[in-house]
Amino acid sequence: MSTHDASGHDENKLHCANGLRQHLHAAKAFRQQANDAPEAARQRLLLREWQAARLSRSYPDLLTSDRFGKAAHFFLTDLYGPKDFSSRDEEVERILPLMLNLLPLSALQTLSLAIEVDALTEELDAAMVSQLEKAGCFKGAEGIEAISEDAYASAYRKVGRRFDRERQIDLIQATGEALDRLARKPLLTALLKLMHGPAYLAGLGDVHEFLESGFDAFRHMGDAREFLGTIETRERRMLENLFSGAANPFA
Repeated sequence: MSTHDASGHDENKLHCANGLRQHLHAAKAFRQQANDAPEAARQRLLLREWQAARLSRSYPDLLTSDRFGKAAHFFLTDLYGPKDFSSRDEEVERILPLMLNLLPLSALQTLSLAIEVDALTEELDAAMVSQLEKAGCFKGAEGIEAISEDAYASAYRKVGRRFDRERQIDLIQATGEALDRLARKPLLTALLKLMHGPAYLAGLGDVHEFLESGFDAFRHMGDAREFLGTIETRERRMLENLFSGAANPFA
């Protein structure tokens, strides 16, 4: 690599790191706002559990597929689900300077995309919780059953922000495409396996688990185009149904 190429590569890494840091801070602020009050934390969790259950109902074919199952479960738990990513994000923020030296740009970009998805999701979920609370969905103790499909659809339209909803789908697609490219790099996959033990000993288990689980799921699947295309088609159809007020928008 020439001096000019190396300089450009380093600039790209720094640009990626700056964006990653901004997404981390945004996600952390929304999580902290919810977790500062027990009731707000409960409402956020109920919404995320409801959305995870909706995803399970929307993708039974992918979740039970021998080929796509691992990737579908990864999307459901590590990209969009009720799981709290605070520990992972704290690890990333703590060791970001070290990651700039150890990880290739492609891996940093993948991690940045995933955390951007997380930050945008936290922001949209906070707006959804506010609307669902106004509608009285959290008054009882019925768990996720407190949120009906009609109540969710109404809150979704009141929140609006169609551009951000479409951006959310775009980011999920971009993250999947990035993982697909990384999974095709045998040296990087081998490096992750070698780093498994040292990463956990160094307190970096959540970051490593995210990367390794994603690589493993996409390597098992092979070509990800059919998988990602299915998700994009169904999510965009649901978005259109929700904004248009269609009957049975989740069907």
